[in-house]
Amino acid sequence: MPTIISDAPLTAWQALAEHGKPHAASCGAAVSFVGVMRDSNNGRKIDKMFLEHYPGMTDQALADLATAAKAEYDIADVLLLHRVGEVRPGDELVVIGVWSPHRAAAFSACEWLIEQLKHRVPLWKKEFGPDGENWVVANTPGRVK
Repeated sequence: MPTIISDAPLTAWQALAEHGKPHAASCGAAVSFVGVMRDSNNGRKIDKMFLEHYPGMTDQALADLATAAKAEYDIADVLLLHRVGEVRPGDELVVIGVWSPHRAAAFSACEWLIEQLKHRVPLWKKEFGPDGENWVVANTPGRVK
C-alpha cells in the first residue's frame, strides 16, 4: 500500500494506472479521488499555496490510514499520494486510489480516506493572494464516518 509525500508535481492518472495494473483481473472496482488546488478559498483569491509537513510523522499518518482502510473495508489495495511545498491553482494536491472486488467497499473506503486525511494527517497550508498571506485554520466541510 504505497503512501507517498512529494514536493514534485503529482501525475495522478499515470500513478493510478500503473498502481492498478496488478489488480485488473481480480478487482471489479477501482475508485479514485484527485484533489486539485482551487484559485479561491472562502471568497478570497489565492495565487499559490505552501504545504508544510513533518517528515516521518506525516508519512506514518498516511500509512496508518491505508492500513486502517484495509482493515475496515473489503479492499485489496490503496494508493495515497500527497503534495507538499509550493503549489498553484490547478495543481494536483492529493491522489487516492482504492481497488476492491466490489464497488460499494471501494467507494466507501475512498470517501473515508479523504475525510480522515483532511482531519488527521499533519499538513499545514499557507495561502498567498493579492491581499496577503493566510494560514488555513479549518478544512472544507465534508463527511466524517
